[in-house]
Amino acid sequence: MADVVLIKRYENRKLYDTSRSVYVTLEDIAQLIRDGKEIKVVDAKTNEDLTKNTLALIILEEERHKKNLLPLNFMYQLIKYGESVQGSFQEYLTTGFEALLAGQQEAQRRVQKWTDATLGKDQQEAPAGGESDQQAFKEELEALKRKMHELELRLKKKG
Repeated sequence: MADVVLIKRYENRKLYDTSRSVYVTLEDIAQLIRDGKEIKVVDAKTNEDLTKNTLALIILEEERHKKNLLPLNFMYQLIKYGESVQGSFQEYLTTGFEALLAGQQEAQRRVQKWTDATLGKDQQEAPAGGESDQQAFKEELEALKRKMHELELRLKKKG
């Protein structure tokens, strides 16, 4: 993420995207993030960094609309043990989430490679062994799915 989009929050709680010179909503900011942008939210008067607070508000809004974004037990534990496990929790959550994303990307890459080979788009990488290679791929894909599921369970358990 190269450029940081600066958002200023005014006393009336309005959010202003300085890069586009428009007022934005929390949903607009969420979309910027989904589009790969990095944002920084600051108080227009004091320049205090409000990025974490704003991201927390976005997550809470999504929780309100989508339900079960964060498991209830996780939220209780976060409140109960928040400060005492803050450092290890942040590291564990970051590492776990990065591993989950890497696993998903690897699975998508392999599915795309297999799809291309099956459809004849990538003849030099087409399975030489036919059905046996396809079976090996399916087994590998299932193993990746199991690993991702195990990671998700571990993240939920720790939460």
